[in-house]
Parts: sequence; structure tokens; C-alpha cells
Amino acid sequence: QVQFVESGGGSVQPGGSLTLSCEVSGSAFRIYSIGWDRRVDGHKLVLVAESYLNGGTKYADSVQGRFTITRDSTKNLAYLQMNNLQLEDTDTYYCHAYSDVAHMDYWGKGTPVTVSA
Repeated sequence: QVQFVESGGGSVQPGGSLTLSCEVSGSAFRIYSIGWDRRVDGHKLVLVAESYLNGGTKYADSVQGRFTITRDSTKNLAYLQMNNLQLEDTDTYYCHAYSDVAHMDYWGKGTPVTVSA
């Protein structure tokens, strides 16, 4: 069973920084990508950032240039450095892992991030 260890959320003022971490374990198949999603309109999960085994990364337009994702592929461990946080970044961030071999998506329970003046 795939398990997640998520940490790093919290509360900051606008312009502040936080680092999220996510370690994925228990998958019988290769984890191709690890990243974070957030909910839109209360239910739909959308991409924030993700990192691929080939070293590639992808970011939502709203966080490009402010957030940086890194990954230790030997441990299925990823970090999201969040800089210059804004009020609109307030949300719960869900770690998302995808196995290209199993064609399966997995999500953690989420880490809350609050940006307030």
C-alpha cells in the first residue's frame, strides 16, 4: 500500500517562505512523478508543481518563478520550496505520486498552507 509522509506546512505572512516535503513508500512499481496539487472550486485537484524521473519539472503558471520542486529519486522524496508566498497561495497542498508502470495516481492527505497579513 502506498504511503505518504508529508510535512512543512504552516502559516506565514505575504512574502514569506515555506518548504514542503513528501516521501512516498510502499509502491510495488516505479514512481515516475512526485508533486503537489491543490483544490480549485472546492473539489477539483489541479497541478501546482511536479518532478519527473528524467529530471524534468512542471509548474502552474501562478507559481512559476516563485516555487521550486526538487526530488531525491533514490528515496522517492520531493521538496517544494515556496518563496514570495501570496494570500492566494493559501490552500491545502496534496502530495501526488504517479506510477507510469502501474498507471496509478496516489495522493497524500494534504498539508495546509496559510498566508495572512
